Amino acid sequence: MEFECQRGTKIGLKDCSIDCVDYPCREKVDTSFFEPSKNPKSSIFDSEKQKSLWRLDGKGGSLSLKCEELLAVNEVLPDSRSITDLPPALISEILNCLEPKELGVVSCVNASLYRLASEHHVWKEFYCERWGQPILLAPLGAEHADEKSWKELFVEREFRSKTFMGRYSIDTLYGHTEAVRTVSVLSSKKLLFTSGYDQIVRMWDLEEGLSIASSRPLGCTIRAVAADSRLLIAGGTDGFIHGWRAEDGNPHLFDLRSPQNQNMEFRVWEHEGPITCLALDLNKMYSGSWDMSIRVWDRSSLKCLKVLMHNDWVWSLAPHDTTVASAAGSDLYVWDTNIGSELATISNVHAGNAFSLARSHTGKLLFSGGEDGAIRMFEISRNDKFHLRRVATWIPHSGAVYSLAFEFPWLVSASSDGKLSLIDVRKLLRTNRSYVMEKPSKVENRAIEPPQRMLHGFASNLFAVDVGLDRIVCAGEEGIVRIWNFSEALEIEQRVRALRGLRLENRMRRRKLQSEMTGKVSRADQCSVAAKKNQLNGDRNSWRNKRRVTGKQKA
Repeated sequence: MEFECQRGTKIGLKDCSIDCVDYPCREKVDTSFFEPSKNPKSSIFDSEKQKSLWRLDGKGGSLSLKCEELLAVNEVLPDSRSITDLPPALISEILNCLEPKELGVVSCVNASLYRLASEHHVWKEFYCERWGQPILLAPLGAEHADEKSWKELFVEREFRSKTFMGRYSIDTLYGHTEAVRTVSVLSSKKLLFTSGYDQIVRMWDLEEGLSIASSRPLGCTIRAVAADSRLLIAGGTDGFIHGWRAEDGNPHLFDLRSPQNQNMEFRVWEHEGPITCLALDLNKMYSGSWDMSIRVWDRSSLKCLKVLMHNDWVWSLAPHDTTVASAAGSDLYVWDTNIGSELATISNVHAGNAFSLARSHTGKLLFSGGEDGAIRMFEISRNDKFHLRRVATWIPHSGAVYSLAFEFPWLVSASSDGKLSLIDVRKLLRTNRSYVMEKPSKVENRAIEPPQRMLHGFASNLFAVDVGLDRIVCAGEEGIVRIWNFSEALEIEQRVRALRGLRLENRMRRRKLQSEMTGKVSRADQCSVAAKKNQLNGDRNSWRNKRRVTGKQKA
């Protein structure tokens, strides 16, 4: 295969020295080969002679035939090179620069590249950047989720994320007697927690839609609930945080029905106003309040570590690693939780209060919803200086956006107009792999596409929304919790994919049979043609022999 010469390749006409990195050999050649011929007819011959003496090698350098013969003696140059011949570390760096789709294309080239691309560690990064640590659920078409590779986990989760554009059913949960202010989905245990004006925290089975347990009245309105596999906390308008610790051996983790147990249940008081938002991470609890502060708590000792003061009521917060984003009044803040300092601020993000926040698993994308019905997307970057940049804006609602939830790639919003909007943010992400997944490109407001889907069917004032793997949960002023179940769309898509694979297999089988049939026919035609040629040659030979015989007889 021939390639163009690189810029670094220099060919001297007098001494024909080849200054090339790959072939640092020098050779003196007769320069008469390069002198123009006076005879125009011989110019063609000279040019052809010159082409025969020089050609381009596979590494971008030009070699004469003599020099090539010398190199053939010194080293063996293969006719073709493969990426698998490169050092493993270099192959790993090359694959690191690819996107999931590109990596999938590479794995389809041959068996060796399939093994390299499928087992590469970058699939784990792809998964964790989008969805965090994997939740091992019932696998699609496999028996054991533990046996799956990171590529298989990524493909399955990406497949599940497409179901929000498919068919759904609505499960309605009754139990609250007044408006529901907060919902929290714990996907790993298939549990749902809700609370509101009736002062009771309820636990539901997310799959079956059945009530599991409910707490006693906590004494005030509960505006915020947060849960993980070890802790459940609820924030009241009286300024307290009430919590339950998980019990070993309890399939539903928390015992909400039993009377107060100091070992498994606690309540802490620090805020001087109603608690509006809560969040959990591995070691800390976060609480925001109308006393214009966010408090950072140690989970084990329940002591307040930091107090982050704002200039207005705190409506929402979103922690990630050592930072926490907060919305107070109409302003947006980002704080360092280790030292308690303010890293970035954007004033007047919304016309009115900024009621809700959501953040990606990498912490680099931040979304805000406000009283003006707008949803804004920000990029958080930290080089020499912490920077918060506005990327995009949507206005899908005619009322205030009270709640946001983000599960890659879907941003879901709940509004006082009684509607849910689903926005796919993948079109705004300009990916460039260097261990960084998200590179949002700034887009003008007029160029932003409307939400990919709007879900209707509610009365006014939806206060809360959360997202599971294939379910969206919302609640509001009616006191009814609704679960939008997209598992049917998942099953339909599975059947479609199986039928598509079957059709492809049948198509390949038909093509193979057709190629075999055409091969047999072509061989039969070749045999018949050869037989005809032999017959004609035999006739010609017999005619010539007859002429020879007759000529001899005449002689």
